Parts: sequence; structure tokens; C-alpha cells
Amino acid sequence: MRYRFEEYALDTELRELYRGTGVVSVAPQVFDLLDHLIRNRARVVSKDDLINAVWNGRAVSDAALTTRLNVARNAIGDSGEKQRLIKTLSRKGFRFVGTVQEVQGPHGSRQQVRPGPSRPDGA
Repeated sequence: MRYRFEEYALDTELRELYRGTGVVSVAPQVFDLLDHLIRNRARVVSKDDLINAVWNGRAVSDAALTTRLNVARNAIGDSGEKQRLIKTLSRKGFRFVGTVQEVQGPHGSRQQVRPGPSRPDGA
């Protein structure tokens, strides 16, 4: 599956993040964090849910989570101040709020395009 948003694409089969046609180098945990947030973009993802998905439930400090989140935001041209793609909801969790297109087929070929949910008002 390939998820497209803005000028980026996240290819889950190849485990690569693209900006345009170039590959953006990201650590495996950062890729997993982006993947989990994008797949679950229709809801708020709690800190515990994110830790279970990315770190398999291992004990992780808030600083480690924040660091990976900041690296993920930076990789997709976002920031903690702007939060135009990854929004932090205080005491609730995190949500990917960008408009996403799901592209199915070999390595995200254009065989079937399914638009994802649009950014809801107030999210």
C-alpha cells in the first residue's frame, strides 16, 4: 500500500518514505510511527497505543516518544508548532490530519486509488 499526502508518499511494502521522487531517509521506528498514525488517521491514537504499535509495548520514556515524533514531523515537513499533518491533542494523543490517498497495487502503482478521510473541521 502507498499512502500519498501533499508531496509525500509512504510505501508500506518497500518501507520507504518519498518526497516527490526522492527517498527520505527515516529510522525504522519513525517509519512505523508514521505508518501507524496514517493507518489510524480516522481517530486519535493514544500514547499507549503508539508505544504498543511502534515499540511492542516496551517501556519508553516520554522524551523518546517526543523525539521520534519530532523526527517524523521533520521528515514530512511539519513541526510541533504548525502541526498541519500530525496534530497533538493534549492528554488525548496524536492524529494524522492531512488528506491521504491510498494507492493499492505493486509498490503503490496507480491501479486503484481510494481517497482517505479529509481533514475534519476542528481536528
